[in-house]
Amino acid sequence: MTVLKIERLPHNKNIPAYQTEGAAGMDLCAAIEAPVVLKPLERALVPTGLKIELEHGYEAQIRPRSGLSIKHGITLINCVGTIDEDYRGEVCVPVVNLSNETYSIQPQERIAQMIIARVEQAQIEVVTELTETLRGAGGFGSTGKN
Repeated sequence: MTVLKIERLPHNKNIPAYQTEGAAGMDLCAAIEAPVVLKPLERALVPTGLKIELEHGYEAQIRPRSGLSIKHGITLINCVGTIDEDYRGEVCVPVVNLSNETYSIQPQERIAQMIIARVEQAQIEVVTELTETLRGAGGFGSTGKN
């Protein structure tokens, strides 16, 4: 098991928490004093009041919360964010409102989830051609729906 070191900033009232024993992601809360109002298609960078230190060979992935996404159209502007092991700034969440309704993010509301994942850096090898496969260059739906 990896260790995640967390520094709480003065405006933080919560630490990330797994909501169930089998949860892959821990919830991140909005460390804000007043609601952040997002009109349709508006985006904002929401602070969490946390700094983290990851062990070597790990990243933190910031992902949308499925309930906020499906019920209110609130998701992340960059889909999944990566926090590298050498980043030491505040963790912030770039949210966007994709619904037709205004949404207010409340102080301490759970706004995203963070997953800690192992990563490996690849050794780059430049070649003149790649091995052939049955699929080849087919993409974007080339394998069908079923």
